[in-house]
Amino acid sequence: MSATDYQTQGRLAVIRLQNPPVNGLGHPLRKGIVDGLDTANADAGVDAIILIGASGTFSGGADIREFNTPAMFAEPSLATVIDAIEASPKPVIAAIDGACMGGGLELALGCHYRIAKADAQIALPEVKLGLLPGAGGTQRLPRVIGLEAALNLIVSGSIVPAKQFKGTDLFDAMAGDDLLADAAAFAETVIGKTATLIRDIKVQHPEAEGFLMVAKNTVAAMSGHFPAPVKCVEAVAASVGKFDKGIATERKLFGELVNTPESKALRHAFFGERAASKITDVPKDTPTRQIEKVAVIGAGTMGGGITMNFLNAGIPVRLLEMKQEALDRGIATIRKNYEGRVKKGKLTEEKLEQRMALIHPTLSYDDLGDTDLVIEAVFEDMDVKRQVFEKLDAVMKPGAILASNTSTLDLNKIASFTQRPEDVVGLHFFSPANVMRLLEVVRGDKTADDVLVTVMKLGKTIRKLCVVAGVCDGFIGNRMVNKYVAQALAMLQEGALPQQVDKAVESIGFAMGPFRMSDLAGNDVGWYIRKRHYEEYPDMPRMPIADKLCEMGRFGQKTGAGWYKYVPGNRKPQPDPEVEQMILDTCQELGIERRTLSDDEIRDRLVLSLVNEGARILEDGIAQRASDIDMVYLNGYGFPLHLGGPMLYADSMGLFNVERRMRQFAALPGADAKFWEPAELVKTLAADGKTFN
Repeated sequence: MSATDYQTQGRLAVIRLQNPPVNGLGHPLRKGIVDGLDTANADAGVDAIILIGASGTFSGGADIREFNTPAMFAEPSLATVIDAIEASPKPVIAAIDGACMGGGLELALGCHYRIAKADAQIALPEVKLGLLPGAGGTQRLPRVIGLEAALNLIVSGSIVPAKQFKGTDLFDAMAGDDLLADAAAFAETVIGKTATLIRDIKVQHPEAEGFLMVAKNTVAAMSGHFPAPVKCVEAVAASVGKFDKGIATERKLFGELVNTPESKALRHAFFGERAASKITDVPKDTPTRQIEKVAVIGAGTMGGGITMNFLNAGIPVRLLEMKQEALDRGIATIRKNYEGRVKKGKLTEEKLEQRMALIHPTLSYDDLGDTDLVIEAVFEDMDVKRQVFEKLDAVMKPGAILASNTSTLDLNKIASFTQRPEDVVGLHFFSPANVMRLLEVVRGDKTADDVLVTVMKLGKTIRKLCVVAGVCDGFIGNRMVNKYVAQALAMLQEGALPQQVDKAVESIGFAMGPFRMSDLAGNDVGWYIRKRHYEEYPDMPRMPIADKLCEMGRFGQKTGAGWYKYVPGNRKPQPDPEVEQMILDTCQELGIERRTLSDDEIRDRLVLSLVNEGARILEDGIAQRASDIDMVYLNGYGFPLHLGGPMLYADSMGLFNVERRMRQFAALPGADAKFWEPAELVKTLAADGKTFN
């Protein structure tokens, strides 16, 4: 079936691209364009051809539904389509509105002429997938907007309005409200004229060689673990010479990038985010509940951050605290956070006041009754949660959604404190809640489908990446991080020091190691959870070094001392001899003979502890898919984006090698063999030569 519509209007042929939602350049659409060109060129009554998108958008680029399928590479390829356009004896005019990105912009650049609405969105965002434009974008764009402007656009992947390029050779005319009519009028002016192909324009720059050398060095210094930005510079540099040679360079570099682990990781993240929004066992036509007013219980760090998400989206919030002093302090902190954005030029004073006006402070639960969603952000204690949810059950209107921000506690038990467990859901925000993108949506045993769908939709409204998790201690993220931290602590007993452990994982791109992370979050938080676990699981191994640290009052940055010491006004961690001595003394008391651990061992033990628990989470049905686990770790725990998440990391390593490495760790002196027993899913997939993703 064709994804184009072909019609004639007098002397003009109109080929309309129609592959919703963004007219992705899938194989049917590519073939439809070539067929339309052939039809128009064979019709003696047609003198010009207009390419225009349906539904107010030209083309958002490649059809992501074809990624990793044979259709992606089937002829006619996009390069073949562009060759056919350039070879057309009749002028082809691209009429552009909405999105004109990636392959869509390359398609437009291949046309003889271009007319655009001023607000059309122009971009070559391939670098964000670890790639570069592969259908002539790096060669044609510099010829029409200049070397520097093209390089900036390609290396950044930024989206800019078409009006920014008014007066350049990118656009021959700007359109008004009626794009097709304006394109038709423009077409009449070029019939019978010989168009200059972009490929025949020479790149103009007074000091191209020097500029490109500086650009390459600058980009290399800023691109970190990602090779694509530097390759983009190399491809654009090739545009200074002959077009055909430049195209060959572009295709060579594109081919090199496609197979890099960094590009695979970025593409994995791209598709993983889209997959996370799909709930496998909930019908697509499930209705949503109306959310117009929200309540938040607790005006502390977490409650204030949660509140800001809704204020930013224009949603009024009833903010509840038990004491006026705490309420005033929480509102003052929210204002201070917004004032910081105003000082940086990221928010206007007017917007600040509009958002603050949406807060309705209260000291009474009775004032929450008419809100559509209430989120508690109170102390992480089951008795405290019980008191809150019993009160909410009494005051909230029928159909209101009752959400808990718990990070570890049993949501089913929390739901049991109400007479409406179907209305209870977990919304686990990550701190700082107004900054962190991840939102774990915890689905209780009785959570209604429409509640789940509603909060997933609301998550998009407040710009969160929502990942559904089942109920267990710690859900996805914290259940795994518990094993990660346990392994980090085990290595302290065996011979490592906090700074060595942190440095080992930070060297491969982790935002921070486990000990810096604990100091930032507060070591008392982990201590509180450990003490609960000691009671609930009497046979679990104790963590004497971590417990002693907390007994010393070293709770992290907030106390000026944790695993590291901190100078007032400076958050940079400094190794502390007092902590090192405590570690050595504890090991001596336990009769442990310390040994030297390599950075490779430290890295593998930390990452594979995540992988093994992630596999068990999949076995237990706590996560829907492996990529959901990766999205949690990329967006909530600082796992390096270029590695794609722990489960993709394991796939890249090969699950046979993962299982083998775990068994090596189990055989180490003093190792917890039970900890390193590979999950059944790891063993099964390894035996079958399969992967998590």
